Amino acid sequence: MSDADLRRIVVGMTGASGVVYGIRALELLRDVADVEAHLVVTAAARLTVGLETDRTMEEVEGLADVVHPIRDVAAGPASGSFPVAGMLVAPCSIRALSAIANSYASDLLTRAADVTLKERRPLVLMVREAPLHLGHLRLMASVTEVGAVVFPPVPAFYERPVDLDELVTDTTVGALARVGVEVPGRKRWEGPPTRHG
Repeated sequence: MSDADLRRIVVGMTGASGVVYGIRALELLRDVADVEAHLVVTAAARLTVGLETDRTMEEVEGLADVVHPIRDVAAGPASGSFPVAGMLVAPCSIRALSAIANSYASDLLTRAADVTLKERRPLVLMVREAPLHLGHLRLMASVTEVGAVVFPPVPAFYERPVDLDELVTDTTVGALARVGVEVPGRKRWEGPPTRHG
């Protein structure tokens, strides 16, 4: 497959709890033949990877096709002329949510998110915080008004997941679907089984 046939998906990871969602997104994207995964990781996310997982940052970065330094605001995803199919921020901290909602592009992650919005491309934010105060809710409303999808990593139980790994996978598959990526081999909910006879 030529580079021209690839869809670029930017995955941003912030320091909020739940870096496993970003890691799982990268793992799932490896199974999608026509996707090139671009990774941007904040300094806080690097710390959280060490706190919440047994992975090294080298292992996490190895899951991406391209890794962009957080301070490299001249990188491809910082420009609207760089073709990108969409962006997922998983997890998305309240700090990153605030920056994106207010167009405060202080690093590559928030700049790439701002570019995604201005180019009318899908931006999905897996906002990770609880409980939420009114300021959080206003930020979510504001970022939704400019085109982002707020997708908190709330697990669904109708598929009867058997363990935490399956819960994380199912939630991440749902978030990737909002970016326009269908993960091979993952079924969609089609209602309860029908009874015949």
